[in-house]
Order: sequence, then structure tokens, then C-alpha cells
Amino acid sequence: MLITLCYLYLWARWGRRPAALVLSTVRQLRTSRCSFTFCGAAARPGDARVCLSRGGRVFCVGESQSIDNLNKWVLFLVSPFVLEAEHIAFVTESIWEQGDSLQRPTSAETLVKWSDCCLPLACRPGDPYQVIAEASVDDFSRLGVAFMEDRLRMENGLVPQKIVSVYLQDSALQELADQASCGRAAALLPRADLSPETEPTLDGKDSSEASGDGTSEPSSEPTGDSEPAGDSDPHGLTEHLHLHLSSCHECLELESSTIESVKFASAEDIPELPYDASGGPQAASNGLSQERAGRRGNAVGKAPNILLYVGSSQDAPDQLQQVQALLADCVDTDRYLLYPLPEDSARRDPWLDHCVLLVIATRKPIPEDVHQKFTAYLAQGGKVLSLSSSFLLGDLRMTCKAALQSTVQNLVFSKAGGGDLRLSALSSGCVYKDSPEEILGPDRLQGHLENEDKDRVIVQVPFGDCGGEAILCQVHLELPPSSSVVQTQEEFNLLKSSNVSRYEVLKEILDALGLSCGTQQAPALTPLHLLTVAEEIRGPFMQWLGRRVDPEGVIKSSKLALKFVSSYTPEVEITPSSVPVVTDTEAFSSEHFNLEIYRQNLQTQRLGKIILFAEVTTTTMSLLDGLMFEMPQEMGLIAIAGRQTQGKGRGPNAWLSPLGCALSTVLLSIPLRSHLGQRIPFVQHLMSLAIVEAVRSIPEYQDINLRVKWPNDIYYGDLMKIGGVLVNSTLMGDTFYILIGFGFNVTNSNPTICINDLIEEYNRQHGTELKPLRADYVIARAVTLLERLIDTFQDKGPDGVLPLYYKYWVHSGQQVRLGSAEGPQVWIVGLDDSGYLQVHQDGGEVVTVLPDGNSFDMLRNLVLPKRW
Repeated sequence: MLITLCYLYLWARWGRRPAALVLSTVRQLRTSRCSFTFCGAAARPGDARVCLSRGGRVFCVGESQSIDNLNKWVLFLVSPFVLEAEHIAFVTESIWEQGDSLQRPTSAETLVKWSDCCLPLACRPGDPYQVIAEASVDDFSRLGVAFMEDRLRMENGLVPQKIVSVYLQDSALQELADQASCGRAAALLPRADLSPETEPTLDGKDSSEASGDGTSEPSSEPTGDSEPAGDSDPHGLTEHLHLHLSSCHECLELESSTIESVKFASAEDIPELPYDASGGPQAASNGLSQERAGRRGNAVGKAPNILLYVGSSQDAPDQLQQVQALLADCVDTDRYLLYPLPEDSARRDPWLDHCVLLVIATRKPIPEDVHQKFTAYLAQGGKVLSLSSSFLLGDLRMTCKAALQSTVQNLVFSKAGGGDLRLSALSSGCVYKDSPEEILGPDRLQGHLENEDKDRVIVQVPFGDCGGEAILCQVHLELPPSSSVVQTQEEFNLLKSSNVSRYEVLKEILDALGLSCGTQQAPALTPLHLLTVAEEIRGPFMQWLGRRVDPEGVIKSSKLALKFVSSYTPEVEITPSSVPVVTDTEAFSSEHFNLEIYRQNLQTQRLGKIILFAEVTTTTMSLLDGLMFEMPQEMGLIAIAGRQTQGKGRGPNAWLSPLGCALSTVLLSIPLRSHLGQRIPFVQHLMSLAIVEAVRSIPEYQDINLRVKWPNDIYYGDLMKIGGVLVNSTLMGDTFYILIGFGFNVTNSNPTICINDLIEEYNRQHGTELKPLRADYVIARAVTLLERLIDTFQDKGPDGVLPLYYKYWVHSGQQVRLGSAEGPQVWIVGLDDSGYLQVHQDGGEVVTVLPDGNSFDMLRNLVLPKRW
């Protein structure tokens, strides 16, 4: 009945908007383990309820359909697999039709490619041809709507007939993980000596082997004259037979070339490899037709691959990891998969037709036969990015300058179409010479060092007649500032200051090579969880809460309605203005917040005792709005989030809030007639100081260069921002009710820098082994120190905390200008009794100055207060 009411509500709300209806339904009911089906009206499951009917096709919801055994499925996985929490597993059933019988929309722009929206996991050949895949909620809904409107297209003549979501039971997921962990899942190698009627046994041997014949071994490549046994498949896709490797020991007994192709081939390669001789190395070296060169998928329709060549993986394991992590940060990982391309695989495997970008990142010479394969790939329209490698094309030449090697240089990067970007970059020591005229035009990317010779270090080189293109770089865009190649603290600082620009350059390059570097869609909001640090607090709080909620369990404020529920069900809608709060804590668990770590490190009398935690919320500042005025002081309330979608900064500014930030808002009340009540601007200074002290007061962490910048920023030295504080205060009667929002980077190195970056760099410079920190740990320590600093301030006034504040601030002896960039120069000397900045003028007078209201830098354009 509840599900039926939900359908009616959604239909009434969204009317004739099928995309909105489908997406909203899937989002609301996803976790209830019901099954979503898109199919023809005649194929509708008998127990399913129709939500939408369109053109003879229906979208319906019914009982959950599960898969617990994958023995009859051919697995595509080549790496350990975990179905992402926000993703849906589903089966697509399709049939083959002749190309001239297919009906297509009048506009090609309305087509949706199945391969662009999902990742295939397994298939079951036959009629219909079935594929298990996974997709995000949004992409699954997009697939369904496209199917309903006859805009969904699969490749190789496959026509989708039905899409149904399934629940992969633990046994099936474990089978995927187990087989992928040793490279077994993707081994689709049909054997010439097996007929379709010959079933492989569980240990991977056919019946003749099981009986002791044992004369046949799997072949690493098909021969030109071999044909798959059997003629039961009129479409040229013979029945896939498992080569089920039952143990890693058996994997090691396979031929080395077979192991490499299984381990590193993409899902596209695997079904075609045994019997597509035209895709072999010889055919690739002879070049492919332009039509085939433009194709980047096959029947299973997996997203295009980015292949990473670093030479021998044994020689450069760290290099491979660095490049892989870098590209994962830059490209849309919902569209691309990153795979290593070992040297042997580059020579042997048919990778050319299944690669949207080849990245070359090795300093060692590239063997001639491998170089030929790379140029053959370019000739068929491929794209190459060379990162500090020896790879060259045509008449382009390269020379090495020892004075530049592994030094930080100023780079001028010219974007295609105009516009320069200047940044610090680590030089490889090599520069390009004799650049052909066609690669130096204004429509080409290029980069040169800002030195006397203007050494060229980035060039964009066209190749062949099919649109092939390479961008070659001789600055280490692939290396992070923390790389062991960086020798000094000064070089680290320069590179870290340019880290955002480094990513901007990389994204410009990838965009020029045709890749999507678009930002990911904002994550869906999640319910709040009500947690407490001690059980003796929980009882009184729940009693207090029971007297404040309305009959439906809701507390409303001007910004937000909180609905308190014992458990969360998908039928409860989550919006920016209405959020459920789960009060049952027994089932709570989070990767991003460990309640026990928080409990152990929170040593307060009042603050931070009652926690509202959300994996994803708009902003923690709004969560406490309806509770702040009546909450008993001893029940210190705090909101903590793993991510924010609308993080707030000073004034109109936004605050980026990716995973890895410590994101929190703490509630406190301050009597008006108190030291701090008369100097409320000091609240932001105390919070900033508490965050810095939370790290630097840990034994052995006292030299981590974390500092405060007036009035409300956390900085790495005086170089770059690492966090900030935002304070909202309301005076009611004789009490200030204050929300202190704070966010600072703990584990997220991008987009700028984080605390763990500072710790890692300190370890490298001093030979120490300080451990990285967690966000929940630092939040608990910061709130503890905030309470102690407030108590000290209330007891001793500003003089009780200013010595510690000055110890950590970045402004000692700093010069600023008043009014504008051309205004009089003054020296910062400290804070006045109210927390405002004091400066020393040329005439010897010390005066208080105020910000001019700009939202970029409060130390710019400082103004003198009016005198009355």
C-alpha cells in the first residue's frame, strides 16, 4: 500500500515528465530492494505495478529479483570488484536485428548509447543476449527513459528488449571478487578442441582432460585459420565457454602471454580476443579503416579505456600509481577506465581499437617495435599524451639540458585559441627543438619555460589523415609536489602553490585530446543520524526533544524541517529543506566518521556531546538552526558531515567540501555580560586557534606548519589556505546564541593542500614517521580546545589567549596598504581589545582598521573606522 501511494504521489507531482518520474521513483525506492523493469507492455511481470506507459513500453516496479549464482555467466571483470553503494546492478536483454530494419529517431542527437551509461560485469550469450551491468542511479534512470522513448542504442546490431534491476546477493559478489582478485574472471579463451556440446568441468578442464587425456593447452592468440567450434550462432558470436581457473597456482601455469592478456586487457578486448583475428597485432600495424578507427566499443559496450604505458611495471611501480591517480582526479571516471599497458601487451595484444587515449610516461627508451605500434595507433586516429617521455614524432627533435633537470621552473602555458597560464613546474631537463610550423599555430596548445631561451616543453602534434594527435610534455605534470624528485622545502612550496594550475593545464590538455573532464554530479543527500558521546546524555535529550517536536515528529525553522524517525525508509523524502533524523544508533556505521574515535578524543564538559551526522548534506550551518535557541547548554550540539553540496564561505563565497574535509558546525551560548560576550568578534579567532592547536599540540606534531590568518582562515605557512571559520550569532535577551561553522582539509590533497600533505612532507624532510590524521579525530580535539580557550578567555579576557594566537598567526611584521593598492603602507602589530586588526602608521600611531567588505581577501583595502 505504501509503495502504491508513493507511485500516486510521484505521478501527481511530476505529471507528464517521464524523466523526472523515473528518476524520482528510482531514487526513492532504490534501497527497498524492489525491482525496476523497463520492457514492452506484453512482457510486463505479472506482479509488477506500472508507473509509466509510453508507446507500447512500460516502466514498472515489482518484487526484488536477485542473482546468487554466476556459474552460467561469463565474467568481464579484470580487477577486484565492489558494487558501489549508490549504484544499481541490472540485466539488459537484447536481440540481433539487421541494420536496415532498425528504427531510429529522426535526430541523432537524441540517441543514448548504452555503453556511455554503465559498466558491464558479465554476459550470457544466447537469444536473448543478456548482460549484467552496473550504473549510477541517474545513469540507470537515463537508460530506462531512453528505452521507453526508443532512443537507446547498443552496438553490433544488438537491440534492447528489456532492462530489469537485480540484487546481487553476497555469494555472487564474493564470486566476482574472488575471481577478479587473481585475474580469473575475464579469461574467455574458447578452445579449438572443444565443441559447444563439451562442457568444461569445475577445475577449468574439458571432459577429455578430466578423463586423463590432458593433451590440450589454452592458446594465447587465435591463429589465422582457426575457427571457433560449432555453427549454432548465426550472428558470428559463438557460445562463450569458461576457462575457469580454480586457483592462483593454475594461473601461474598458463603461458606468460595469456596471463598478461587476461590481467591487463579491458572488457572489450576479452570477448573479441579469441576469434577476432583482424584485431591482432599484425592487422593493427597495417592500419585500420577510418570507420573502425572511430569505433571505441563493442557488443558489451563498456566505457572507453585510457591505457597507461610506463615501460616495465617492475621498473616503475610508483610511476604507474602516480599517473593513474592523477588521471583519476582529472577525467570523468564514470566514462573512462584506466588500465596499465605493459610492454609485452603493447607488442602483442589487440589494444589499438579499444583505447581512447594512450598515456606514455617513462624516461627509458621505447623499443622500436613498441614505438611502431604507438604510431600505428596514431595513424588510425588515436590520441597520445606523452609525459616526460622520449616519445617523438616526425621531424620533431629533443635535446637535454643538465642545468634544467629536476629543477622548478616558471612555465608559460598557452591555451588553444589564446590565453596564457603561468605556474611553477618541475622540469625534466629536456626541451623540444626544430618544431614544425604546423604545431606552433595559435589554435595549438603549447608551453615554454620563462627563461632566456624560452625553451619549448609542451607541443601539440597532429599525425596522419584520420585525426591522430599527440601532446608531448617535458615538464613533470604527472608528479605531485610530494614526489621524491622534489628536494627542498622551497621547491615543494612553489609546486604546491601551483598545484591547482597544474591540474588546470592537465585538464586543458585532456580536453584538447577529446576527453571529458566534466565535474561529477552532486551526490544525493542522506539522512541525519542522532548520536551521543555518552548514554547518560541521550535520555534527557530525548525527553527534551519529545516536548519540542510536533505530532509528526518534526521541528521546523525558517530554513529547515527536521523529522525525527526511529529508522530510515526510502519513502521518506530528503530535500534541502526537509531532512529525516534517525534516532536509532545501533545500526549506525560510516567510513567517514568513527563515533568511538570521536568519543575517545572529546574531553569537554559541554560542547560537542550530541551529534547530528550526515554522509552528505547541503551545509552543516543550517542543520542546527531550529534547535539553537532552546537547547540546554549542557547538551552541547554539533553537526558533522562527510560532504557538503552547498558549503558556505565568508559573504557570498562558497566552500568546496569534498571527501577528506573536516566539516562541522558547533552550537554554543555566551552570556552578554561576560568577557567574550562583550567581544564577540574573538569567537572566530578562538575557533581558528583551536583548529591549529588541535594539530600542533599533538606530541611530535608541534612543528607542522599550520597557522592562523586573521580573521578566520587556517593556512599552510603564509602560502595557501587549508580551512576557514564562519560565525553566525544571534542576541536574544542577555545571551548570544552562536553557530560556529568550520571546514579544513585533512586527507584531501586536492584541489589545494591538506594537513596530511604537511605531515608527509615533514616526514620526508626530517626522516620522521608521524602518522596521518583523521577528520573525526581532529574535530574532537578542536572542539575540546575551543571549550578550554573560551573558559580561559572568560576568566582572563583577551590577554589569556593572545600569546598563543600570536605564536601561530602569519602576520608578524607584515605590511599592508590602506584603502587600495596605492594606499599608505602600514605594519600589522596585533589585535585590539575587540579582536580587530591594529596597524602601525609611519607617523608612529597605532590604529585599528576594518575590512572594506570585499569577499576575496580581508587584508586588502583595509579602512580606518569613522571617528565621531
